[in-house]
Amino acid sequence: MTVYKYAIEIFYSDADEGYIALVPELPGCSAFGETEEAALYEVKIAINLWLETAKNEGRHIPRPECKEILQDMIAKKGEERAFS
Repeated sequence: MTVYKYAIEIFYSDADEGYIALVPELPGCSAFGETEEAALYEVKIAINLWLETAKNEGRHIPRPECKEILQDMIAKKGEERAFS
């Protein structure tokens, strides 16, 4: 079984009076929670359902890249500080 680890964005929505969790690499994959923890819990369920549905329908499952891009950015900032 392939394990996918996607970046998750969580932010507070005044309009919804709660937290929204988005998975930018999975179109339409999002969840709501009254707390950040609840939104994270719900979006993990949404990710699994998104992936299961995509697999069952033969759709392309994107390779997680946001996390790797972020790690590269952090590493480069560390290198910049080392040379400062």
